[in-house]
Amino acid sequence: MTTFAVRPGSSRQLAGTGILLRFALRRDRLMIPVWIAVNALMVLSMPGTLEGLYGTPAERADLLRQMEANSSLRAMVGPVFGDSLGALTAWRVGIYAGALAAVMSLLIVVRHTRDEEESGRQELVASGMVGRRASLTAALLAAAVANGVLALLVTAGLAGRGTTGALALGLGIAAVGMVFATTAAIVAQLTESARLARGLTAAVLGAAFVLRAAGDSATDDGSSVLTWLSPLGWLENLRPYASERWWVLALLAGAVALQGTVAYALAGRRDLGMSFLPTRPGPASGRLGSAGALAWRLQRGGVLGWSIGFFLAGVVYGGMTDGAADLVGDNENARRIFERMGGQSGLTDAFLASMVGMLGLIAALYIVASVLRLHGEETSGRAEPVLANAVGRVRWAAGHLVIAFGGSALIMLLAGLGFAVGYGKETGPILAACLVQLPAVWVIGGLAVLLHGVLPRAALAAWGVAGAVLLIGWVGPALDAPRAVLDVSPFGHLPKLPGGSMQWGPVLVLTGLAVLLVAGGLAGLRRRDMTT
Repeated sequence: MTTFAVRPGSSRQLAGTGILLRFALRRDRLMIPVWIAVNALMVLSMPGTLEGLYGTPAERADLLRQMEANSSLRAMVGPVFGDSLGALTAWRVGIYAGALAAVMSLLIVVRHTRDEEESGRQELVASGMVGRRASLTAALLAAAVANGVLALLVTAGLAGRGTTGALALGLGIAAVGMVFATTAAIVAQLTESARLARGLTAAVLGAAFVLRAAGDSATDDGSSVLTWLSPLGWLENLRPYASERWWVLALLAGAVALQGTVAYALAGRRDLGMSFLPTRPGPASGRLGSAGALAWRLQRGGVLGWSIGFFLAGVVYGGMTDGAADLVGDNENARRIFERMGGQSGLTDAFLASMVGMLGLIAALYIVASVLRLHGEETSGRAEPVLANAVGRVRWAAGHLVIAFGGSALIMLLAGLGFAVGYGKETGPILAACLVQLPAVWVIGGLAVLLHGVLPRAALAAWGVAGAVLLIGWVGPALDAPRAVLDVSPFGHLPKLPGGSMQWGPVLVLTGLAVLLVAGGLAGLRRRDMTT
């Protein structure tokens, strides 16, 4: 059994932390800036957008009155605590900025803890003068650096709206990120798989969002017990720009300290590569008798989780469609933003199209994660035993790609069914609107296949592509970005359904482009050496 080379001791336990931290930041020199930029731009672009939507005190007062009576929209974005542009910014993007910071943090921590152990690199590092808890400390410090930079950008960017409120929002977002960083640190000790660690931590984040949404739909002031059970609820109850509750930061800091203590205790009680919840061994024949069956076994949990999430999202967004139309009312600026996102049609159709488009953007994250499972299997060495048998590279890759591309179709179909259940009308057009997102989703997946097949060391850049597309689709319409910028994203060429006219030309072109990208990636995979 492999163990660390240093003896217990307060100083030796952290030996080598600085070097590991610098190495982690160097490895993430692309990923971390992209996540920070997407999150910061989303937050900092919002005041100008809101000023155009609700430029007068009367319009802002009317917004507050409508939000008090609209429980479905409170579930989506939380309650409003003030009518200043700073308070409206915290209301509109605070929860989502906190969620993005949480995702960034869990990816960083899992990558530099469980991923390193699973790949075998941590065993090499541990053979030197490296403390038992050095890798965990370096991972948490890397997450802290990322969240700290994000807090500085948010604070500096919003300081003109009020320094105190900007500081509260920046610290709150960073604190939520660190809460989930320490959650990921605990889960990484419990599980033997990095994929499972990411999935379980993401599930905790999803549960936190659901608890907050349920609590906010029940009350209009964030006082529900369910809201207080969620770290995202703590963020909204910090109330930036609305008589800040600074003691809520102490609650977030306490959660970070408590979870960090638990993670450190667990890390000191297990051997390298082991876990407290070891993976159950499965059959080596029967259902796992083919490469496709193995791929399904590896990815079925992810497909199930995404499917449930998209169906529930469809139900929630469908249920709030009428409420969104009431909230916009006669506000022409808000109407124009929805129409830019959803096409020139009636407001209800435009809202449905914009929400469907948003789920399409998120589906791009699913397909990138599923395609890059190939990269994880290859770099960890698990692909070699499979390919050593009578299994060709294309056949091995095809098993994962069927799940990636077919799974994206499944989750968008379930999202459409969820919309139909929540909205109760126009089942056919909504299903068509969801399925028409697939060619753009497949283009992003095809780029991930091409990167993995031709430039395997740059395969993780597919996350940057997906993040850039998400940023364009999310922030671009609100900023009234030029058409040339919106067209950089494949989603910018899709017909805006429901309400718009179906245009087969762009759909067929994007589908063909996705096929070419996948073919190029598979051709590159056949010709290159396998990486380790």
